[in-house]
Amino acid sequence: MIIIGNRKVGVGEQPFVIAEMSGNHNQSLERALEIVEAAAKCGAHALKIQTYTPDTMTLDIDEREFHISDPNSLWAGTSLYKLYGQAYTPWDWHKPIFERARELGLIAFSTPFDDTAVDFLESLNVPCYKIASFENTDVNLIRRVAATGKPMIISTGMASIAELDNTVRAARDAGCNDLILLKCTSTYPATANNTNILTIPHMRDLFGCEVGLSDHTMGVGVSVASVALGATVIEKHFTLNRDEGGVDSAFSMEPSEMTQLVAETERASQALGRISYGATEAERKSMVFRRSLYIVKDIKVGEMLTTENVRAIRPGMGLPVKCLSIVLGKKVSVDVERGTALTWDLLG
Repeated sequence: MIIIGNRKVGVGEQPFVIAEMSGNHNQSLERALEIVEAAAKCGAHALKIQTYTPDTMTLDIDEREFHISDPNSLWAGTSLYKLYGQAYTPWDWHKPIFERARELGLIAFSTPFDDTAVDFLESLNVPCYKIASFENTDVNLIRRVAATGKPMIISTGMASIAELDNTVRAARDAGCNDLILLKCTSTYPATANNTNILTIPHMRDLFGCEVGLSDHTMGVGVSVASVALGATVIEKHFTLNRDEGGVDSAFSMEPSEMTQLVAETERASQALGRISYGATEAERKSMVFRRSLYIVKDIKVGEMLTTENVRAIRPGMGLPVKCLSIVLGKKVSVDVERGTALTWDLLG
């Protein structure tokens, strides 16, 4: 069990749902605060942003590998530097965003991308940290964040088992005792058929930590299914309205969807229960509707039970159906009226 802010995160607890704002604020602090308010209203448990500047991410070059030329990319035609300039959250916005989140009962934290971001976030006393999937092999950043002693959430993205092992060892060796790995497919959006959530229980067993899903698919189905496989944390990008645009809006949830996500992942978690056979306490009153043996024709004392006068019908007040072969051929000791539950004391 891990404690993040005022919430327990782990098996047996309601899945911890994180609304990722990313760059969906569209460079408006007012909109950013509206996203915070919407996330709280939807029932999300945490609000996450990202802490970087274009200069801490890349170089101001708009050619070669610094230019996004893939025609299938959501961000084709721009440079990495310009994209990060459009998407980043100004650092002087962090405090009002975090304060508003806390006022509304949300746990607010961020993804740092370099040491300066970690130092800044420490000055704001964030309760935990997220490592993005593209940074999960940056062991220097991993060690810096782990040294804070706060819980770490790491997206696994494209990392191999060997790379994840190196990441987990680096985090633990540097002081991280509370670690959560998120299965993540680093395509935007992702599709269900490349999400491979069967990895979730395997990852839990392999690394001995809490696991969850950073979900870039549309809808709630993949997230709900991941909870059934043991995910205790769900992260989804969040916006007010996809039609209003934004760097991540195309694969972000709207408020009605986030509300559904919180409700359905909680329902999936509750449904896990425990290994159980036989009637539950709630089912006991339904036992009466099972079939049992009944007298279906009036019979006189001394008459023999046959398939003509005894049958397996509902309700379940008579002998169990499995007794039919035992009672056939036996005689009744009293007159028996049609519709009487067959019991042992009616037999001679």
